[in-house]
Amino acid sequence: MKIILGSKSPRRKELLKQMGISFEVYLSEVNEDIKDFKNPQDYVTKTAFKKGKAISQVFPNDLVICADTIVTHRNHILEKPKTKEEAHQMIQELQGDAHFVYTAVYLGLKDKTKVFIEETKVTIDHMSEAEIEEYVNTNEPYDKAGGYAIQGFFGRYVKKIEGDYYNVMGLPVNRVYREIKKLGC
Repeated sequence: MKIILGSKSPRRKELLKQMGISFEVYLSEVNEDIKDFKNPQDYVTKTAFKKGKAISQVFPNDLVICADTIVTHRNHILEKPKTKEEAHQMIQELQGDAHFVYTAVYLGLKDKTKVFIEETKVTIDHMSEAEIEEYVNTNEPYDKAGGYAIQGFFGRYVKKIEGDYYNVMGLPVNRVYREIKKLGC
């Protein structure tokens, strides 16, 4: 049995390696319109499920791991910023307040499927305009939901975290480990 990671995220790859898991990467693009879902949690869960299900059809005898992470502030999804202006706007919105990070994980092996969602509350300290500008100029925001990497330069502004730190990086490590064990792997 192989383990297939359905993600191009360097952070998810790094976290699986830290867990001592050998894996191959296989990507499945699932495009969803947020308007089709009743809330952010529904969106992230169904997106992870669709990605995982598609890959499980290609690798029916292997363990498939897929995840999707979103950042929400006041029930508004903050996706990956595409421009400096979007990144600035996101960080401006997040600073001085709390927000939620949701990661939905799909685990599939033969006829067994497990999908779960993990929630982490993150509070960001107040940031000056100069600090926001300095951060946005690091180019760190652009491939991350919410425009930040907790383990990177932005970590200096994280005031409080309630929940799984690794969830904010994109994969709730302990929960993934426990659920994989339940599948008999």
